Amino acid sequence: MALGKLVHIGVDLVLFSTALAGIRRSTGFKVKTEGITDSEDMRGYIQKYLNLGEKTLDVAAVQMSSWPKYFTREH
Repeated sequence: MALGKLVHIGVDLVLFSTALAGIRRSTGFKVKTEGITDSEDMRGYIQKYLNLGEKTLDVAAVQMSSWPKYFTREH
C-alpha cells in the first residue's frame, strides 16, 4: 500500500512539473526560484525538478510526432 501511494505522489509531481513547463513554453511565465528559498542547494533541486518537467514535455512531443495517425501539429 505504501509503495503504491509513493508512486502515485511521484507521478503527480512529474505531471505538475510538466504542466509548469507547458505554461512556461506557451505563456513565458516561469517559476521564480529566488522567491521560494534563499538556499542555493534548494534552488538547485527546484531547478532539477522543473527541468524534469521540460524533459517530460519533450519526450511527450516526440512520442506524439511518431503517431501522425492520431496527432497533428497546428501551424
